[in-house]
Amino acid sequence: MTQQQLESTLWAAANALRGPVDPGDFKAYVFPVMFFKWISDNWDFEHQDAVEKFGDELTPEIEDGLHTFSIPDGCHWDDVFSVTDHTGAKLNEALQRLQGANPDSLPGVFGDVQWANKDRLPQTALMALLGTFHSVRLDPESVNGDMLGSAYEYLLREFAEASGKKAGEFFTPRHVVHLLVRLLDPRPGDDVADPACGSGGMLVETVAAVREAGGDPDTLNLHGQEINLTTSAIAKMNLYLHGLEDFTIVRGDTFREPKLLDGAGLKKFDVVIANPPFSLQNWGADTWAGDPYGRGHYGTPPAKNADFAWIEHMITSMKEETGRVGVVMPHGTLFRGGKEGEVRKAIIQDDLLEAVIGLPNNLFYSTSIPVAILVFRKHKLAERQGKVLIIDANKRFVAGKNQNTLSDEDVNVIDAAYKQGRDIDGDGGLSMRLVDVVEIEENNFDLNIGRYIKGEAAAEANVEEALIGYKEAREKLAAAEGVLAEKLKAAGYDF
Repeated sequence: MTQQQLESTLWAAANALRGPVDPGDFKAYVFPVMFFKWISDNWDFEHQDAVEKFGDELTPEIEDGLHTFSIPDGCHWDDVFSVTDHTGAKLNEALQRLQGANPDSLPGVFGDVQWANKDRLPQTALMALLGTFHSVRLDPESVNGDMLGSAYEYLLREFAEASGKKAGEFFTPRHVVHLLVRLLDPRPGDDVADPACGSGGMLVETVAAVREAGGDPDTLNLHGQEINLTTSAIAKMNLYLHGLEDFTIVRGDTFREPKLLDGAGLKKFDVVIANPPFSLQNWGADTWAGDPYGRGHYGTPPAKNADFAWIEHMITSMKEETGRVGVVMPHGTLFRGGKEGEVRKAIIQDDLLEAVIGLPNNLFYSTSIPVAILVFRKHKLAERQGKVLIIDANKRFVAGKNQNTLSDEDVNVIDAAYKQGRDIDGDGGLSMRLVDVVEIEENNFDLNIGRYIKGEAAAEANVEEALIGYKEAREKLAAAEGVLAEKLKAAGYDF
């Protein structure tokens, strides 16, 4: 099977759900079924291999040690597919028992879909979904790991397109992920964490970057935390289907219940990387000042905006010698005052902020506002100490119908500019300066890129900040109206 044939088949599985299932929810149904089929096909492949190796000497005890996952009796793909009535109930039972039989590797991996609910998923739609996968073999002999991983990424991308703004909850465009990972330069043996891991794309790309550089990706220690059950399940499946087995994905609230721990404290990492939800409200500000993990060291961000809480969490998670952080943030974090301004000032004064990279507009599904990548290091190179590298890359993009993208050349240019760190005045659509912290202090720790790259006067910069703040406020209002509309609809109000 070619890559295109595999992707077409998987997309046909999604199309089997059209009508009874909202396209934004396809991922919750398609990925668990795909993963179940993959587990079953791999079990069959491993069984056949064991028969060929051991012949008549093969015993259940020997075979148990040869399988990646245990499949209880009656829980194989064929056991479910052969049931033609109340198939959802059988599938639900099989998935639950599979998770129970693999408590160390599969807890929560299939999400929380109520497969037996025929109002949500009619029998005909479920059988059409299963029928699409039934004709496909997903074992290593039929589909190699790279193909399967790429196909999974293809589905993630397609589901993101179908989900619109909701896609931001689980999917970061891969060109942005690629750039962020390149900037942090992961190396063999690194401990890597994403505290808002979504579907696991940052971790998968980290593995790819180490492999492409000639390193051994199996030496990486990958960790992620995600609050959404379905999304955390997608992340686990994503890593497994990319051929990874040794990783930690935990579900929970990163602020109120961080689970990537080392004893009583936060676990420390070489690389901390994330595209967290912007301007998160009600995140737990009331306990931040007395946070037992020391994350409130630089101050408490406002209760209605967790942007700097993410930054503080990630900074606190850096290793003492090798720690580096890369995070995507809205431009408002560069100049907003009040409590955010106080936290920003303290972090800059501690000389942890290494770079601010302004990206083009409209790169993300969830927002059209301008965003920036912030890079922090526990220990900067000598020539960057007491300075912040500011890069304006807003002209480096390929225009698209719905979204802009970064080409491979764009990624290479931005990455090279960051690593070389020399002043560039508009060369190749990119400008940058290595700015002394003294100058930033003179600007009241305002990091608006225009103040340093374009030399804008205070009045001009303030207008730009006001426009960005206006766009952010508009998006927050639209999001709040969307939530209200959903609640009213669920309560039976028609409007």
